Amino acid sequence: MDEVDVVDELGPVDWIVVEFPGSRFNGQIAPALLDLVERDLVRVLDLLVLKKDADGSLEAFELSDLDEGEIGGLRGYESELAMLLSEEDVTSLAAAIEPGSSAGVLVWENTWAAPFASAVRRSGGQLVASGRIPIQALLAAIEADEEEDAAEAGTEQLAATEGEI
Repeated sequence: MDEVDVVDELGPVDWIVVEFPGSRFNGQIAPALLDLVERDLVRVLDLLVLKKDADGSLEAFELSDLDEGEIGGLRGYESELAMLLSEEDVTSLAAAIEPGSSAGVLVWENTWAAPFASAVRRSGGQLVASGRIPIQALLAAIEADEEEDAAEAGTEQLAATEGEI
């Protein structure tokens, strides 16, 4: 199988930067990520930790640079990582991190979606837009709907009360 065929079989690839204010990165997320990998839902392609000092200076660490307490059982996947992020990528991503914080940068393949993505490509389709809705936005929308419903209920009750007079 040549490289084009291998790429054609890939699922969608995503990336995230997760900030830990005060550099409180302790590896507690590792078991959840390992569970996703072991269930073959995702394949970790790249993973690194960024630490930005209070003065804004940046350090980037690969898994081999970190102790097991910080990364949980993720070191076992290190040989499989593709090291997709360039130095320029890392510098760009670091701009989103506040001084005095650390961040995990994760690039992964959504292996669960690989058969669908491959079928789309084989049928001549191509991805033209993608997005993600942050959970904070969903929570804000739900809260706004609840406040609107409460306000409407209050208005209906007031109108009913006024009609009784």
